[in-house]
Amino acid sequence: MDDRIAPGFDARWETPEDFILGITEEIWEQRRIDTLLEHCADDLIVRSPASVLQGNGTVVAATLATMAEFPDGEMLGEDVIWSSTRAQQADGVRGVLTSHRAMYRATHLGSGVYGPASGTPVACRVLADRWCAYGQVRDEWMVRDQSAILRQLGQDPRTWVQDRLAAGAEAIPAPLTPDSDPDGPYRGTGARGESAEKLAGLLKEVMSGDLSTIARGWDRACALAYPGGLNGQGWRDADAFWLGLRSAFPSAAFRVDHRIGREDAGRPPRAAVRWSLYGRHDGWGAFGAPSGAYVYVMGITHGEFGPRGLHREWTLIDETAVWTQIELARG
Repeated sequence: MDDRIAPGFDARWETPEDFILGITEEIWEQRRIDTLLEHCADDLIVRSPASVLQGNGTVVAATLATMAEFPDGEMLGEDVIWSSTRAQQADGVRGVLTSHRAMYRATHLGSGVYGPASGTPVACRVLADRWCAYGQVRDEWMVRDQSAILRQLGQDPRTWVQDRLAAGAEAIPAPLTPDSDPDGPYRGTGARGESAEKLAGLLKEVMSGDLSTIARGWDRACALAYPGGLNGQGWRDADAFWLGLRSAFPSAAFRVDHRIGREDAGRPPRAAVRWSLYGRHDGWGAFGAPSGAYVYVMGITHGEFGPRGLHREWTLIDETAVWTQIELARG
């Protein structure tokens, strides 16, 4: 496996992992927000479940707004799972697709979208897929655990969404849906290595309704991290999350949109899978009484494998984006 970074990147970065961790530290810890204009393409697209940002100027503005509300924020990189993407691009550009897992820690010292400054410390996980080429980030899919922040601030995610919508449609951006998802430069679906295929296969089986897959594919003592800042362990907790999600959208179509894996010396086999659910909220589950709303759920899962199956799992969706779509449908 070629661990060198693609041509066109600053010589400071020897590998794609160095690049992602390095620019993240520059922006969030060194306060070099200006380097976003250097590291991000002018026409960068950032898709999150809650919104779509286009252009590096909008990314700079969003970063400044977050820093104003959480001025001491730091983004601690836990892992970067990546793969070369030359073969996946029609033009043969040698880029890399990175899937970055980080823990964001900060104190709510400024007023903003989460309400008046409270002085409360918060922490949440962020998962982000980024396509990088010609020395810049050029396409991105990012999920931040918004509901974890809200719960630590003593707020209910659904009530927060309702209050923002009551303030007017302009108070909350339109969430990501297939109709609002712009065409970006990266068109790949990932590299089909062993760990990538294994994790994608487990998710497909569970979301097809075969929950017995958890006892076969997950380690009995697996460590789990789920939306809302929830940490769990073992088959029962894994079953509770995936059943709660699937039962809320029993007729929705599940799709694996991207997968990559790494088998590096001295580290467990690990993989990153980006996936989506799209269909009606027509069941009881994690999102209350069925509303009939069409809902699009973008999720990212990281997994590490051990001798007895999936040993560690990190899965994120943005619960506030789901509630936004449900509440908009309710009128």
